[in-house]
Amino acid sequence: MDKNIADLRKDYTLQGLSETEVDPNPFIQFKKWFDQTLSTQLLEPNAMTLATATPEGKPSARIVLLKDFDCRGFVFYTNYNSHKGQELAENPLASLVFWWGELERQVRICGRVEKVSEKESDEYYHSRPFNSRLGAWASNQSEVIESREVLERQLQELQIKYQHQDVLRPHHWGGFRVIPTEIEFWQGRSSRLHDRLLYTLLDNGSWNIQRLSP
Repeated sequence: MDKNIADLRKDYTLQGLSETEVDPNPFIQFKKWFDQTLSTQLLEPNAMTLATATPEGKPSARIVLLKDFDCRGFVFYTNYNSHKGQELAENPLASLVFWWGELERQVRICGRVEKVSEKESDEYYHSRPFNSRLGAWASNQSEVIESREVLERQLQELQIKYQHQDVLRPHHWGGFRVIPTEIEFWQGRSSRLHDRLLYTLLDNGSWNIQRLSP
């Protein structure tokens, strides 16, 4: 390599984050930050790392797309029979991480997970483009396949089958909602002395805010 990986570094200097600036409600604070990412035209601002684990504690992580959020939690959609779907069925706890490098920001979310209602899954599924809806039928997500051609052939067969009719949502496909118990907002600062504010859900439904050492 021409450059040593250990020498790759950036000093974060854009802005800070203080307890007096943030909203006492972490969902409102998240919306403020998320809206700011939209205004900067970042690539896939709703991309987030989803970390899950088996009941034995074997972890796995992948990038998924946030499709909705409100005071109930953060929603993404997937095949329930996929690796992540099976892990969440057996161990319904997860972490999410958003990284918005251009803004020098990170958000970490931890909580329990539950399926969204069938109505919510249906509404989102039918809002997807035609081929995306077919893709949920064509792909047995996370299963081994012989070749790319197998996948493309299955899609072509479905395109012919459904060219004049509606495509219903597969029962094995739908949404999960991550219901947070912790949400951490991270703002990069100079000399690696980053700002970290952690919201922790209390028994009475309110949120406690604490500053963490970087």
